[in-house]
Amino acid sequence: MSDDPRVRVAAANLRDLGGPTTVDGRRVRTGRLFRSGHLAELAPDERATVDGLGLRTVVDLRRPTEAEARPTPVLDEVEVIGLSVSTDDNEFAVAANTMLDPDAEPHGIDHIAAYFRRLAHDRVDRYRPVLETVTDPDRHPVLFHCTAGKDRTGVVAAVLLRLLGVPDDQIAADYLLSNEVRRPWIEATEVDHRRRIADHLGVAVDEVPADRMGTSRALLWCHATYLEAVFAGIDERWGSFDAFVRDGLGLDDHRLAAFRDALLTLRVA
Repeated sequence: MSDDPRVRVAAANLRDLGGPTTVDGRRVRTGRLFRSGHLAELAPDERATVDGLGLRTVVDLRRPTEAEARPTPVLDEVEVIGLSVSTDDNEFAVAANTMLDPDAEPHGIDHIAAYFRRLAHDRVDRYRPVLETVTDPDRHPVLFHCTAGKDRTGVVAAVLLRLLGVPDDQIAADYLLSNEVRRPWIEATEVDHRRRIADHLGVAVDEVPADRMGTSRALLWCHATYLEAVFAGIDERWGSFDAFVRDGLGLDDHRLAAFRDALLTLRVA
């Protein structure tokens, strides 16, 4: 597991988005924006850490069925807002089915990357209220999360960091950090996937085809190509990131200025 100081609760992939330096020499403040996976299985010490964040708002990006299966715990004086950004027939669900179906062609990284590229075309209406909420300084400190805290959460985090002027290499580093934080769980789940695939195909565990395990890796790990696909899709659909922010997300100059003032330190001389 990563020893990055931003990681607050490794089991929930909970970490602070603060710390990166922007292209104009400012720094993203800590203690304002947090990202995570679900919070339904916190140990007592982990719950104490979450309580200590002083949160005002939690934005749940999951589908209602996911939230019902793993409900967010009641947090004192914290408003929990459910804003699902995906559907039951999303590419991750489709790919998971192809991984196990003997008659299906397994979907790999390219299929998932294509899904990410389409977000700027067919999911903007779902992400718009999320970004409207989390850029509101009156709702800070705010935590946003999905189930694993890597992809839906990663997209929101990436857009926020871009809004703040963080360079793309640092945005990618934040996205890929989930691989290190979640590595023990991912590796254990890969073993489980191999067993389940073998059962569905009727083969020995060591005879599972490589393309089936390729689907497993496409689902479980964060890949830089996914984030690249998000931004490529934004440019393709909206022409530029600024146009996406203005016309797609509907964030005006006043909101952006307030968000940046709240989240960025003064420039370093």
